[in-house]
Amino acid sequence: MSTAIIIAGGVGKRMGQDIPKQFIIIEGKPIIIYTLESFQNHPQVDQILVVCKSGWEDTLWAYVNEYKISKVKWIITGGSKGQESINNGVQFLKNHCSEEETIIIHDGIRPLVDELVLSDVIVKCNQYGNGVTSLPYNEQIFIKQTEDTTKQYVDRNTLRRVSTPQAYKFGKLLWAYDKAIAENIGMSDSSYTNTMMVDLGETLYFAAGSDKNIKLTTVEDLELFKAYLKMKK
Repeated sequence: MSTAIIIAGGVGKRMGQDIPKQFIIIEGKPIIIYTLESFQNHPQVDQILVVCKSGWEDTLWAYVNEYKISKVKWIITGGSKGQESINNGVQFLKNHCSEEETIIIHDGIRPLVDELVLSDVIVKCNQYGNGVTSLPYNEQIFIKQTEDTTKQYVDRNTLRRVSTPQAYKFGKLLWAYDKAIAENIGMSDSSYTNTMMVDLGETLYFAAGSDKNIKLTTVEDLELFKAYLKMKK
C-alpha cells in the first residue's frame, strides 16, 4: 500500500502573489489540483494526505470535492517551514500506516510529475527501502575562492539533482523524524527529507527524474508551466 504526503504549506513570497502559490489558478484550475490529479490517476497510489497552509484547509477541501480527488483522505495544517510540515504529516500517519507502507513525499508546487517518475520512485522504495527522484547535473559548478574569483570546479559527473517525489518506508521515515527532531539534525530551513536522511547516515537510492518536473517558484516558472500545458494539449 502507498500513501502520498503532498506538501502545500508554503506562502511563495518570490511569486509576488496575494495568495499562496499552490492556489494560483492556471488555465482555470488551481496548481495544487494539477499535482493531486497526478497522484489520483496513478494506480499504485492508494491514499493522499495533504499538509496545507493554515487557514486554507476549507478552500482546499472545496477544490478536492469539486475536482473529485477521491484519494485525498486527510488535510492537515502545515508548519512554519518545509521540514515541520513534512513531520506533521509523518506524525499524523502513525495511526494510519504500517511500518512497511510506502510513503511518497511530494511538493504541491511540482504539478508536472508524470507516471513513469512516480512509478520508479515506488519501485526503488520497494526494492531498497527508499527512492529519490534524480537527474544528471549538466551545468558546470565552480567553487568560490573569493566573491569574484575561482580556481576550482566540481566534476559534474559526480553530481545528481534530487527533488520530489521521494519515497520511504514508513517505519524508517518515522524513526528518522523522531531522531532528527530530538537531536536537531537536518531540520534547518534549507533541509528536506533526503538531506536529513543523509545527515542521519542513511544511504539513498536514485530513481528516474524528468526535466518537466519543475518547481513553481517565480512568475517565470508559471509561464513555463503554461507552455508545458499547451504542449500536452
